[in-house]
Amino acid sequence: MNRLWLAVAALVVVLGASSVAFAHDGHPHRFLGTLSSVHGNQLEVKTTDGKTAVFILDGKSVIQQGRAKADAKDLKVGERIVVTALEVAGGKPMTAINVQLRVVTPTPAAGTK
Repeated sequence: MNRLWLAVAALVVVLGASSVAFAHDGHPHRFLGTLSSVHGNQLEVKTTDGKTAVFILDGKSVIQQGRAKADAKDLKVGERIVVTALEVAGGKPMTAINVQLRVVTPTPAAGTK
């Protein structure tokens, strides 16, 4: 099970990185990384390539955990997230369209398989 999980995670990272590399202006981009800070409606994410991306949450931004809606209070520093946003020129903060939180899977009870 662990090898399968690692293979799937590696595939997601490779596909996500390639989509950012071939992205075009004016289209939504996906940013995979770790939430490094939350200040009001501003998020900072350290992406998988080591860069820091800044996003603004507005009234249209959707936060989800799996298919379920989540709130900004569910954002926790250190968690892995995926943010979909439109890139802007000049290093200005991007407005997040969608923020996808990690789905926590329940661990089996001791003694069960």
